[in-house]
Amino acid sequence: MIQLFCKSIDLVPRKGFHGIVATILHESKSNPTFLTCPWEKINLVKYYCPNLTFSLYFFNRGMLDSLNKINFKPNLEDPMSVIQNSTIKALVDNQHNFFRTRVTQGYEFRKKHLERLGYAIKTHEARIHRALKQDLGKPEFEAYATETGICLNEIALTLKHLKDWMRPRRVKTALLAQPGTSNILYSPLGVNLVIAPYNYPFQLAMAPLIAAIAAGNCVVLKPSEMTPRTSEIICNLVQTNFDPGFVEVVPGEVEETRILLSQRFDHIFFTGSSRVGRLVMQAAALNLTPVTLELGGKSPCIVHRDANLEIAARRVVRGKFINAGQTCVAPDYLLVHSDVKSIFLKKLANRIILCYGKNAITSPDYGRIVNDNHFQRIMGLIDPARVVVGGTSDPSQRFIAPTVMDRVTIDDDIMQQEIFGPVLPVLEYETMDDIYNIVEKLPAHPLACYVFSNSRKVQNTLTANIQFGGGCINNSLMHLVNHNLPFGGVGLSGMGAYHGFSGFEQFSHKKAILKSSPWLDLPMFYPPYRKKLSFLKKILG
Repeated sequence: MIQLFCKSIDLVPRKGFHGIVATILHESKSNPTFLTCPWEKINLVKYYCPNLTFSLYFFNRGMLDSLNKINFKPNLEDPMSVIQNSTIKALVDNQHNFFRTRVTQGYEFRKKHLERLGYAIKTHEARIHRALKQDLGKPEFEAYATETGICLNEIALTLKHLKDWMRPRRVKTALLAQPGTSNILYSPLGVNLVIAPYNYPFQLAMAPLIAAIAAGNCVVLKPSEMTPRTSEIICNLVQTNFDPGFVEVVPGEVEETRILLSQRFDHIFFTGSSRVGRLVMQAAALNLTPVTLELGGKSPCIVHRDANLEIAARRVVRGKFINAGQTCVAPDYLLVHSDVKSIFLKKLANRIILCYGKNAITSPDYGRIVNDNHFQRIMGLIDPARVVVGGTSDPSQRFIAPTVMDRVTIDDDIMQQEIFGPVLPVLEYETMDDIYNIVEKLPAHPLACYVFSNSRKVQNTLTANIQFGGGCINNSLMHLVNHNLPFGGVGLSGMGAYHGFSGFEQFSHKKAILKSSPWLDLPMFYPPYRKKLSFLKKILG
């Protein structure tokens, strides 16, 4: 719990909202005012009441008795009134009204706000990195490479190409539509809801936002409640740089998300688990709202007997253990040819030590699990009898060592769900059919697939015959850094894709326009149709 000592109680809610979300718990304005609320709700107080200034005091329940003895009467209940449906509805209505002004559709407006966002990220880069360190134990290098840096690169690329992306695309005109010209216009979808996950809480909030702004949309952004420090910075960044009718943030938890999903949006962009993705899609269906779902799955990493094992070990370790394994496209499990499995496991072990040392808990380059629940879930998947590397942990730090498990079968618990943590199970195969049988018995449609082989035939066969969203040959993760490649899933791993122009397209409606000439009007298309059918068949046939 957090005790707030309020220095100002003349609260005015932020523009665009109705009602005050904080409850004043003291009767007299002449005395100090105290609010007590859970840590995860603090951002709601600060965000919706920006002129509320306060000091923070941290208490546990045992300390509250002594506070009562000196006439401090903090309320043990949560003082945050749940954001009511009417409040969020007013927010969304405000955005629909803003979008109807059409101001977001101009190039200069989009350019100005992309530049403003880029400047804000650069200005607050150190604060963002500190927040990511607090929330996820993320090293500064990873924070820049996978969060702020990738966003800045996306903004730079978008600004470079935006004017060209916005131009109508000329396409050929069919014979029956002559004389005329045909164009595709990229029209903004309208008001978009973006729901971000916890594993890359800054980048996976900002990247869809960048694409949405580029396409001329308004955005309501819901950051993850599991990373409160990063979410607070996102709130502050948006509040200080955007009109709430254009871009707004709604912090909160499950209830706030449920209320948001009940509103009428023009598009919902969700990144997270398949389980929650189903709930998002069900809610969107009630309003016939189109969705983009960036989900996950059990992404295989195949190491064939002809692979460069040294390179494969380096790139597998990097891809699996970055962000402590909390990456949707991390290699979920290894499929290693039986001829090279033994030597490859030794190379994996050596590479892990080289990257993180013999005791990874002391490494400044290794992250932490986001919360206790996920820590316990991941630890429950580890079978100590099968661990060949790692297996150690420290619950006080939410630390789980980079772990490799051998002699795993597809019937084991660890193969029944996406791991989303620093545990890498290893299975072996003899033939291509063995690979297909294993992949097909696991949850369908992985988000990624990685093939390590020097044989072009093996590369082409596996990438053609396994269904997955995207992937790499002789690498892992790196398809994400190429903005010319769309990033997205297929089937159970999601729908829709973004990054670069694909993101601009995802947040746009491709409006088909045929412009016909008024000076020639062929009579064959008008009744009466007598003697015209044979001529039409010649043209269409």
